[in-house]
Amino acid sequence: MIRLTDIANLIEQTAPLNLQEEWDNCGWQVGPLTEEATGALLCVDVTPEVLDEAIAKGCNLIVSHHPLIFSGLKKLSPADTTASLVIKAIQNRVSIYSSHTAMDRTADGVSGMMCRKLGLKSCTILDNPEGNEGLGMIGNTEFPYTEEEYLSKIKETFNCQSIRYSDLRGRSIERVAVCGGSGAFLIEEAMSQGADIFITADVKYHQYFTSLGKMIVADIGHFESEQFTKEIFFNIISKKFPKFALYFSETGKSPINSL
Repeated sequence: MIRLTDIANLIEQTAPLNLQEEWDNCGWQVGPLTEEATGALLCVDVTPEVLDEAIAKGCNLIVSHHPLIFSGLKKLSPADTTASLVIKAIQNRVSIYSSHTAMDRTADGVSGMMCRKLGLKSCTILDNPEGNEGLGMIGNTEFPYTEEEYLSKIKETFNCQSIRYSDLRGRSIERVAVCGGSGAFLIEEAMSQGADIFITADVKYHQYFTSLGKMIVADIGHFESEQFTKEIFFNIISKKFPKFALYFSETGKSPINSL
């Protein structure tokens, strides 16, 4: 029998809960409500559609990147979206586990997966080059790209509807920094380590001015930068339990659209 706690313990071997930011709420969001795990749905966000999908697939576990509960619930009211999801999950015996910043702060986590998808070499943690824990990653491309070529590569790799980026410099791309999620606070660090481009999300208007003429800042979208967390979960769980029922969410998507 595979237990729900077995799945959580596996994830925590890669992303221990003591790595999470102090404001975060990683770990069990709902449950564990039963002992045995019947199947897991892997997603970025827990939405009503994702919960319905888990129920339909016979999964009694949802593993998400973003926590369902960021701050304490003061009441369980069906009128509140988060509370209604908690209620429905309990009614249907679906447990929910989230990794978030614990998975952000490990070399094998979100930013590390971004590097692997881009084929970067000799990668180190951006804010802790000598360690295995920290935020962001930086590495080298296999060969030089023009700026236009690399922006196209980013758009294709992360299946972006669009990319917001700062002015081009007219120089090649050979060193790339990344940070999944809201990583603009690492712009200065990326520049100091010689990055030609920094790929992240949620960049504010004035932050684009910080690197003009020195480094391109590319905002690919929050969901897009973290979408491959599902693959991290899959790799962790399937390596130990290859026959366990795992599903990538088919309904989970970015809530942001663009023309």
